[in-house]
Amino acid sequence: MLLAIIVGDMQRTTQALLASEALRRAAARRGLTPPIEVQVEGAVLGALEVDAMPDLLLLVGDPEPRPVGSEPVRTVATLEAVLADADAVLARAIDGAGAPAPTAGLRRIVAVTSCPTGIAHTFMAAEGLKAGADSLGYAIRVETQGSVGARDGLTQQEINAADVVVIAADTQVDLSRFAGKRVLVTGTKPAINDGAALIERALAEARSHDEALTPTPGSTPVKAPGGAGVYKHLMTGVSFMLPFVVAGGLLIALAFAVGGIYAGDQQGTFAAALFQIGAKAAFTLMVPALAGYVAFSIADRPGLAPGMIGGVLAAQLGAGFLGGILAGFIAGYAVRLMSRWIRLPQGLEGLKPVLLLPLLGTLITGLAMIYVVGRPTALVLAGLTAWLQSLQGGGASTLGALLGGMMAIDMGGPINKAAYAFSTGLLTSDVYGPMAAVMAGGMTPPLGLFLGTRLFPQRFTPAERAAGPATALLGLAFITEGALPFAARDPLRVIPALVLGAATAGAISMAVGAELRAPHGGLFVMLIPNAVSHVFAYGLAVLAGSAITAVALRGLLPRQVA
Repeated sequence: MLLAIIVGDMQRTTQALLASEALRRAAARRGLTPPIEVQVEGAVLGALEVDAMPDLLLLVGDPEPRPVGSEPVRTVATLEAVLADADAVLARAIDGAGAPAPTAGLRRIVAVTSCPTGIAHTFMAAEGLKAGADSLGYAIRVETQGSVGARDGLTQQEINAADVVVIAADTQVDLSRFAGKRVLVTGTKPAINDGAALIERALAEARSHDEALTPTPGSTPVKAPGGAGVYKHLMTGVSFMLPFVVAGGLLIALAFAVGGIYAGDQQGTFAAALFQIGAKAAFTLMVPALAGYVAFSIADRPGLAPGMIGGVLAAQLGAGFLGGILAGFIAGYAVRLMSRWIRLPQGLEGLKPVLLLPLLGTLITGLAMIYVVGRPTALVLAGLTAWLQSLQGGGASTLGALLGGMMAIDMGGPINKAAYAFSTGLLTSDVYGPMAAVMAGGMTPPLGLFLGTRLFPQRFTPAERAAGPATALLGLAFITEGALPFAARDPLRVIPALVLGAATAGAISMAVGAELRAPHGGLFVMLIPNAVSHVFAYGLAVLAGSAITAVALRGLLPRQVA
């Protein structure tokens, strides 16, 4: 059998060269010396002869396919698979176990993943898609829009060459750059659970948005069919609000650590400066950011200004985060409806997104906040705040158990995010207890599973026992999704144990009066002075919940066969 190899990646030159060398050595171990062509940015190394007659052509990465002699049998592999085990890739190709390339050529997929916090689901979805593409023998590039911004950004060249675009996101993603491509929009969970099935579904069901997504001067790109629901719009707003909450809350905690609880009154001191930055600047922007990006998710850029201005009014009227949410939805849907129904002459169309829509949207949102929803929402928030602050004993424990349990039911899903968004929003009203209960409930599932793998190893598979330490690190960082692989194997037994432990941790946290000023960080934020009140009792709450989870797993899970 005559074998030829083409390795290509315009963005990852080093990986392409390493993969070609790995394949060269793997082939040598089989006594083969196949010609290897490497396609990298600006160069083609070892170009194959057009009249070459290989029986088998192995395509690795994302090369530009071209005719080589008579049409050979083609197999494909990803760069990651070759770098992980070149011998196995070569063996699958030669033995016929590799995935054959489609008759139309190598399938190319580009994808974008994103989630509200931009930490766990974003990267788990990306890994799921990469693994799925590898198993199918397709080339894929995934852009992750995480908490630190976009990574591995897609180039326009890659987008143009793609057969399909997969958007696996729980927040709104700008689709305008995918004009003319077939796009499938879904959440992160399908990508996490079965990336291969999602890719096959995208190839079969993705719809072209040639006209809907092609931006014209003065027009607003239309969202994908079906649009994002209320939940996705809200989570988009929450994801943009989080940095303000984290920065502001931690700076306030540091101010208290330096200057005591009256740090804000000590004019001219460093503690007062920290307090001013955190409380008077960062926290002031929380509600406007929430409202603005809810509106942005619904109506794109023309909705941003009306939403933010509505959020400022909500804060001024005392409506807090509830008013901010309402302002965002009012602004977003008002602007979106006007964008659809207002028609201007072609020469004036450019005025619509920069003048007409922001002006009318701001007017409608502002009047609605001042005369309709602002005051009633402020009364509701004041009543809710007073009730939460008055909770003692059993009432506080019940609320803590509810919030903690919600964090463990779907671990990053809608119920988890509902509890998280509710508690984060209360930070704007100086109510910090629910946030502490939520973080305790979110840390407990991974920590409880780690404890279970160590105390009762016979209840877990070897792979789960090996994953225990990594799961513990995720739990310490308040990344509840670390428990997902365990729950996926046996959800009917694992999830009740996780909920029981998380509810216990949340109940104890509220009962001891623990308060948390930052919405994320886990153990690492607990180390910052005054970020968590009653920190020792709070740590015991997390330990108690983790222990109960481990014991419950011991009782619910069957013994594994060695």
